[in-house]
Amino acid sequence: MTVDSFGFEYEPGTILYGRDSAGALGTELAQRGVERALLVTGTTVGQTPAVVEPVREGVGDRLTGVFAETTPQKRLETALDGVERASEVDALVSLGGGSSLDVATVMSVLAADDRPRETIRSAFVETGTLPVPETELVPVFAVPTTLAGADLSVAAGITAYPDDRPPVRGGVFDQRLMPEALVYDPSLIETTPHEVLCASAMNGFDKGIESLYAHNRTPITDATATRGLESLAEGLPRLGSGARDDRTLHDVIVGTMLVQYGVSRGSRTERRNAPQAGKSEAPRAVGRGPTTAGRSPVTTLSLIHAFGHGISGGYDVQQGEAHGIIAPHALAFLFDRVDGRREELAEALGVESSAATATAVIDAVTEIRDALGLPSRLRSIPDLSNDDLPAVAGAVAADSLLGNTPDGFDPTETEIEGVLESAW
Repeated sequence: MTVDSFGFEYEPGTILYGRDSAGALGTELAQRGVERALLVTGTTVGQTPAVVEPVREGVGDRLTGVFAETTPQKRLETALDGVERASEVDALVSLGGGSSLDVATVMSVLAADDRPRETIRSAFVETGTLPVPETELVPVFAVPTTLAGADLSVAAGITAYPDDRPPVRGGVFDQRLMPEALVYDPSLIETTPHEVLCASAMNGFDKGIESLYAHNRTPITDATATRGLESLAEGLPRLGSGARDDRTLHDVIVGTMLVQYGVSRGSRTERRNAPQAGKSEAPRAVGRGPTTAGRSPVTTLSLIHAFGHGISGGYDVQQGEAHGIIAPHALAFLFDRVDGRREELAEALGVESSAATATAVIDAVTEIRDALGLPSRLRSIPDLSNDDLPAVAGAVAADSLLGNTPDGFDPTETEIEGVLESAW
């Protein structure tokens, strides 16, 4: 299967990698004219000196305060509270997992929204999204401490919790939401608890798998996903065994960087494999200006992430754990109906191609899941019952990421429920 033509418009933030690289934050901020920065982090990280102090020292006298209120629930209320703390700052520095980065990104959007708080909340509950104002946005500098691979992204998820209805999950997308700079510091990532780090790693690992079979893949994302999967296939089993040596951390951190490179980007067209117009040459500066009209979101996230959203959206399970449970079953479902680029996946995972290539790929993914110590059955989720599976199937079937699956793969809701049953 070849791509006759493609467009790849991508402006990643500056990437810094290396032990103690958090110390370079002050320089990065200074180069962009930032004088006042607010640190956005989680309640646990904010009370962990080994994680937060290197970042505080790196930001230096440009740090105006610490907003340590983010949680895995990624609450809209938290972002609204954060905006009240972020008045008159030039930048936000996000420290932690995907939740902290998402909340900081939404804070950047809300800081440019002059509507009353209650109006914003009500509109989000009705639409599941927030408008991104056509004005400059406060830039975000990201310091990840997990391996979920949600960092090089132009999107962010957020959830509202109304009193009179179930939680409303949604998010924002805009080319300007890409972090201004990203600092991958092994000395911070190695402090993350083992179970949290391993679960997040499965989320990042799946990004590489899906980038290879997504219909909107490009030769560029093929290259980064393949190299990233090679690194992760080497490093993740060692990480799962408890290793935190420099070689292991390098393989899993750099592998995560690569598999997410180009996964989330903006495009001027939704037409599949169509050449895109030339990139804007406007210089990047503190406070990113309005994006070019007519852009649409592009992501190579696909089948596994759609299942992961449906499973983790309403139940007590981390998304990476949900991915670990469903990934082998989702891949079996995919390979049963289309090629799914099994040969390319086999090469990236170090699996020999043969008549049983699909089975070998599934086995390789299962072995990595098991090496990370993640659950293997949906029945292990404490608040999920077998009776809930039809509702989960409906959520998966409605997930927009299914639109990124390969040509010829058009699952029904009943078939999706069958995959969930197989994973039960």
